Amino acid sequence: MRSERQRYGALLLTILAAFVLQGIGVSGRWSHVVVTALLSVAVIIALWAAEVQPRWLRVAAVVTVGVTVLSAVNPDGAATSLANGLVVSIGPPAITIGVLRGLRRHGVVTIQAVFGVLCIYLLLGMLFAFTYGAMNKLGGDPFFAAGGEATGPHFLYFSFTSLTTVGYGDLTARSNLGHTLANLEALLGQIYLVTVVSVIVGNLRRKPAASPDRDDAPPLART
Repeated sequence: MRSERQRYGALLLTILAAFVLQGIGVSGRWSHVVVTALLSVAVIIALWAAEVQPRWLRVAAVVTVGVTVLSAVNPDGAATSLANGLVVSIGPPAITIGVLRGLRRHGVVTIQAVFGVLCIYLLLGMLFAFTYGAMNKLGGDPFFAAGGEATGPHFLYFSFTSLTTVGYGDLTARSNLGHTLANLEALLGQIYLVTVVSVIVGNLRRKPAASPDRDDAPPLART
């Protein structure tokens, strides 16, 4: 169990570090390399926590190393976008599988499950930020209304203000599709918090109640 806690703890710290660096928007070649490397490491840890077969871990390692090298060679941010796409597409299902396996194995909710569901929450916000950025590049018109600058930090900021339903209003989507996705993100964020996270945290380390038919039940309970 300690090994699992270390996996999800390391994954949570890695995702948070990538989130902070992308949110600050530090420019320069090496900042892109560092963010890409962090996202690549997050992919590896997520698959490791999901206990995938070693050969898939090796394939993922080769791909993520290649993406990181590409980021160092070509500093235009394309490799960072690719790494973002990998982590938001692979991370949530891998973490979900790992958390469910841990719950079945231990029979109780442990701190590693809490770390896991928090990782999914962060990745959900990053997934929508990635989607907004893709819409801006592929949609033709700018994503933000009223002249909002379409940058990576702004997409991340807009995504998490929508996910947490803060909604400052300084950045708003231009299109109806953008409005719908922002509303969907807000709904998912709130539903996820009041269901998955609250249930997991509420049952942290709570052992199942003893059955009267179990051998370890008190003598009075068996009579």
